[in-house]
Amino acid sequence: MKLSTKIFAGYVVISVIFSAGIYNNFRLSDDVLANSRYVAQSQLVIRTSSALHRNIIDMESGMRGYLLTGNEVFLEPYHQAQHNIPALFEDLARMTKDSPVQRESLKQVQVIQDRWHRTFAEKLIAEKKANTSNPMAGLQHLPSASEVMNLKGKQMMDDIRQLFRSFNAIEYKIRDARRTILDNSINRARIISTTLTVISILLGLSWAYYISRFISRRIMTMVNLANRIARGNYRNQIEDKTHDELSYLALSLNKMAATIHRTISELEGKNKELDQFAYVVSHDLKAPLRGIENASRWIEEDMGKDLPDNIQEYLMMMRLRVHRMENLINGILALSKIGRGKETQEVVDVQQLLVETIDMVAPPPEMKIDIGPGMPVLFTARVPLQQVFSNLLSNAIKYHDKTNGHIWVSCLEEEQYYRFSVTDDGPGIDPQYHDRIFVIFQTLQERDAIESTGVGLAIVKKIVQRHGGTIAVKSAEGAGATFTFTWPNTNTGKSENNTITA
Repeated sequence: MKLSTKIFAGYVVISVIFSAGIYNNFRLSDDVLANSRYVAQSQLVIRTSSALHRNIIDMESGMRGYLLTGNEVFLEPYHQAQHNIPALFEDLARMTKDSPVQRESLKQVQVIQDRWHRTFAEKLIAEKKANTSNPMAGLQHLPSASEVMNLKGKQMMDDIRQLFRSFNAIEYKIRDARRTILDNSINRARIISTTLTVISILLGLSWAYYISRFISRRIMTMVNLANRIARGNYRNQIEDKTHDELSYLALSLNKMAATIHRTISELEGKNKELDQFAYVVSHDLKAPLRGIENASRWIEEDMGKDLPDNIQEYLMMMRLRVHRMENLINGILALSKIGRGKETQEVVDVQQLLVETIDMVAPPPEMKIDIGPGMPVLFTARVPLQQVFSNLLSNAIKYHDKTNGHIWVSCLEEEQYYRFSVTDDGPGIDPQYHDRIFVIFQTLQERDAIESTGVGLAIVKKIVQRHGGTIAVKSAEGAGATFTFTWPNTNTGKSENNTITA
């Protein structure tokens, strides 16, 4: 399975769980809304029931007031209630259509109220109105006074009240049941939502941990392979059978490692061939040069004093050219071998190294060389650093135009490098030649004037650049020269801060 498919699958699963939680909350909201609507409807039923009951009571009170006083003002609420009651019955019937028990109670109320109205209330009111001779007379003068006396009307009203209490009790009971159902739904929804949320969080964290570990482990495998390649071990391969996007990267790294191994192997073979070629060429070139030098000496020995002075001068010039050619061959071999061999890292006291180097180049007694303070102690390759100082000091001595010259070697510590400088008070170098002097075989003076191969500074530049540094010259004609190069700051301390003069 592809990595993107795994990530997408995890996202889908978590999304489904979240969607289930959202759906559960949506269903709960529907229940809440339905219950809210029912509560509102129930309150309306109770209000309408109370209004109907109140209107019936108003009819009874209006009738009693009129029967006792004969004042028809008491009949106004009676007639008003009589007008309102049919509509209220219709509203309650519509609102309780889904409750058969309430519908039955409502029908009984309507039957009793209708009987009370037709057979009791209207009959008494009519009799009261008919007694015009004595309208203030009491109930005992009415033909139907016995019905009042035996509490027939009161019994009907008590039945109506009892039916209304039953009707409202049923409504409250249904409302409480709905509230209980809603509370249970809310609790169930909370439990489900909490469970789904916890599951989705745990699943999300687990999946994220699995994916991150899965990816990081494989990436670290590739990083380790890259580090091994950087250290020169090109034979390692990554075994990856997952067949996803990272597998393609692993395959590319394997191909790269194989290609680098093949290229390095070919390069090593070519280098061996070049080394062999250089050895053979140098040997084959030096053999005729030695033959020329020997021939010139044999001529001198054979002719002895009969050798003309100009011929002797030509033979001497010939031997000088032979030596120059041999030095050129040696310089080319030295330049080609830079970086080929394995450099041994060791602790190098630069101050002591300079003392040894000055002794090795053997400056003339009148040439003064000062070593400045602050020379570091480095953990580095000793031979290349010594070769750089040796070539720079040799050049400063060789090209100096004074018999009592002065050379300074100084050092400046920077964050990542040491900046070494070799300064002389010699003839200086015209700025237009500053780049030219680091090119192989390039010299600024005639070779016959000063014997030089033009390889020394090229070797210095190659060594410095190979160790990650830079080299530059600061000079003007007639103002001396300062060669400055940088060397990696891998110091383990500093030498004694003393100035040494050689």
